[in-house]
Amino acid sequence: MAAVGSGTAEVRLGAEVRLGAEDLARIRFAISPLWEAVAALRATTDPGRHALHLPWLKEASALGTERTALLPHLTELEASLPAPRCPLATLDEELAVLPVPEGTAGPAATAAAVRRWWRAGVEPHWPRIRAVLEADLAHRTRQSAEDGIREVLARLHPDLDWSAGRLRLPVDAAGPPARTVPAGAGPGLTLAPSAFAPRCVLVPGRPGVPPCLVYPARGVGTLWERPADTAEGLARLLGRSRARLLADTVTPSTTTGLAERTGLTAGAVSQHLAVLGAAGLVTRHRYGREVYYRAADLGLALLGGTHPLRGAASPSRQAATAAP
Repeated sequence: MAAVGSGTAEVRLGAEVRLGAEDLARIRFAISPLWEAVAALRATTDPGRHALHLPWLKEASALGTERTALLPHLTELEASLPAPRCPLATLDEELAVLPVPEGTAGPAATAAAVRRWWRAGVEPHWPRIRAVLEADLAHRTRQSAEDGIREVLARLHPDLDWSAGRLRLPVDAAGPPARTVPAGAGPGLTLAPSAFAPRCVLVPGRPGVPPCLVYPARGVGTLWERPADTAEGLARLLGRSRARLLADTVTPSTTTGLAERTGLTAGAVSQHLAVLGAAGLVTRHRYGREVYYRAADLGLALLGGTHPLRGAASPSRQAATAAP
């Protein structure tokens, strides 16, 4: 079996990840829209294996070419998915580094087909899905702070076995056997929760990018619950525009992105965010060149009846790195 990693980490596909001290210090968390989009598409092909998603599956399975166009190449697309590496990556950023799957019409056509599926089947529910993923990250980062990263690995998923510096996976957890293993992958390991992955998947890294373990997220059973209808009361309390902005900042968002989604001007969004920030309902964090706004714990408490992230602490929106 081939090994991955230029640092101390050694990944043997379908067997184990050996982590040294440097790798444990470089464990990170990520959320991947691209992985969720592809895993969600796979779920539509086998509804019986994804009973928790039946409310969504009924809607998604009724879609036309937005869903069916990718199905003939789904296995090749799964085999070519790059390792997630960032907690704030966008779909377009991930598509930019997607290798061309075998048998497809080319990178532009593949990316366009993925975007069509994303917009029709996943994006309308992405704030809800992402909230569940962030709740999982909050649990893991809190567990790391209290018990250490080794305890996080030991309790990550029943499929995994962590002992003596080795994270062992089932034989079928490494993805399709046709996947190639590049040399020189970065040290460390990225952990990425997934709402649609039915099992753990080990993704080889690439030059400068560590391997990634995609694992089923906690709390997926609450994903499609119908919450109590408190949205109208929140709108009366804050005003309809500010209530909408608060709900939209459950997913970290920029002023421009919020303006596009709500139809408000960027200036109006900035003014409302300033008020929400002064009240302690949203926080702001710089990531690269962008400033992202997200609901603070108090804001999440107000949204408790209208959003699936109920009562969960939130991880940092900067690099979500767990210290050993």
